[in-house]
Amino acid sequence: MKLIIQIPCLNEEKTLPETLCDLPKVIPGIDVIEVLVVDDGSTDRTVQVARECGADHVLSLGTNRGLASAFTLGINKALALGADIVVNTDADNQYAGADIPKLVEPILQKRADIVVGCRPILDHPEFGPMKKGLQLLGSATLRLLSKTKVRDAASGFRAFSREACQRLFIHTRFSYCMETLVQAGNSGLRVASVDIRVNPKTRPSRLFKSISEYLWKSGSTMVSMFILYRPSRFFGMLAALCLTGALGLGLRFIYLVYILQHSSGRTYLPSLILLTILATMGMMLGALAVIAELIRAQRKLTEEVIYLLRSQSTAGREFEE
Repeated sequence: MKLIIQIPCLNEEKTLPETLCDLPKVIPGIDVIEVLVVDDGSTDRTVQVARECGADHVLSLGTNRGLASAFTLGINKALALGADIVVNTDADNQYAGADIPKLVEPILQKRADIVVGCRPILDHPEFGPMKKGLQLLGSATLRLLSKTKVRDAASGFRAFSREACQRLFIHTRFSYCMETLVQAGNSGLRVASVDIRVNPKTRPSRLFKSISEYLWKSGSTMVSMFILYRPSRFFGMLAALCLTGALGLGLRFIYLVYILQHSSGRTYLPSLILLTILATMGMMLGALAVIAELIRAQRKLTEEVIYLLRSQSTAGREFEE
């Protein structure tokens, strides 16, 4: 059983040594532990520090492609290296490396395909009341979208089985955390969570500079995930709202003109124009829901083909070894 611990990095020469030193060297049930540092276009000595501190593999992307791309390319590299389990952790040493055995245990016991390390959000000493509330609200919203029960959706401390790695397809650029859960819930992958510890903060977050930016990026990502994975429901809800409004205006017109007979020279033209607009939009959104669902079905077929190709590629490497 081979475990690869991947660490996406962007200018982490100061925090990377402590992060690497904190990783476990031996884990029950794991035969080989290797470290993969994914350099996302660092301009400092991150690559040199990674090699000096004993990283087994360094994947340099050349340019800054974003956390989601670095995560995806790291997963692909880990699969190519023959990983049975992949653990992703942050280079700022936010998560306690000593908890990695807890993270991989459900996968070793065949109880889960993805395991998320859940931080103590309510008791986190560095989270203010607003951030705690936003974390809880975001996790609750994502549970509805993903059909999972993960308590800390924003945690990047995760373990993935080989099966899960082969089935992951990241489309967003901001962060992989949300999409992997939504995709797992819609793909039938088993998702578990374990409580983990956190280390003192070493630097500010680089994913966002303010709460407003975090809300905008997280909110837009959730909406994108809703459209991508449940398009018929998204466009169907909008169509239903428009058609309901049109129906209400139509019933109002009939009631006023034909029942109460309040015409008295009034044409109700503005209401009729709005009725026409809403009815047209509703029909167009309904058609778009059908088209989007067909596109989603085609995308799922494409993803299944890519999964089979990945599986065959991995099986071929194992046979050669």
